[in-house]
Amino acid sequence: MSRRADSAIGVIGAGVVGRALIQGMLSSGAVSRSGIWAVTRSGASAEHAAKDAGVTVYAGLRKARASIAKAETILLCVKPKDVVAVARELRELGLPSRALVISTASGVALATLEKVLADVAVVRAMPNTPCVVREGITAICGGARASVEHVRRARAIFESVGRCVELQETLFDAVTGLSGSGPAYLYLVMEALADGGVRVGLPRDIAMELVVQVARGAAEMVRQTGRHPARLREDVTTPAGCTIGALLILEDGKIRSVLARAVEEATRIARGLGG
Repeated sequence: MSRRADSAIGVIGAGVVGRALIQGMLSSGAVSRSGIWAVTRSGASAEHAAKDAGVTVYAGLRKARASIAKAETILLCVKPKDVVAVARELRELGLPSRALVISTASGVALATLEKVLADVAVVRAMPNTPCVVREGITAICGGARASVEHVRRARAIFESVGRCVELQETLFDAVTGLSGSGPAYLYLVMEALADGGVRVGLPRDIAMELVVQVARGAAEMVRQTGRHPARLREDVTTPAGCTIGALLILEDGKIRSVLARAVEEATRIARGLGG
């Protein structure tokens, strides 16, 4: 971000996504610890989140009334089923009309939030959990009242924790199914590959170290060379070699269609999360 905020950014919902964004923004220097605060539902969760994130965390929105009244940006990181109720309460507690509300809730349309927050600019975002290590990818889309400056502000926040792309809202369920849920798919693949390494005699810590670097290196090969993954795969697949044998096993297991169908299923579920 171009400047540090001064008690201006509030994160409503300090769960996995909320804490990832807080930690990412802090580690990137995008905001000072005094310039960001969060809200959780209970005292116990507020204490835990405050210890974990190192920022002020309020137990409930009403205790954050003074900070809400001064907020420039609110990151709404609550479950989809809670978004409308939380937005209503924010308005009742004096959220200023100049504020920007950024929702990370899957399946909740901009129009739904704009109906509740009648005079507030809204941006919809779909980040993923690697934001905590500043390697996230986030899609954003501005609502009807979001200006170029509002979208720029949202982009700056998410670029502080990774990469950010602007997309039409009609694509957001697909983004949720691919990049939002995507880390879980890859963690499962990595776990399975490490298990394979253990099966053939590698110590588990060594197997996992190899898998992590393979995943990181393969991703960078695609990014830096700009070549299609199929072409890079061909480079590894020599005639009568071990790689082609392994790839045939993977194709026998329909790994390509299984992964594609996983994205399709996650997308279908995301469409229904907003109610």
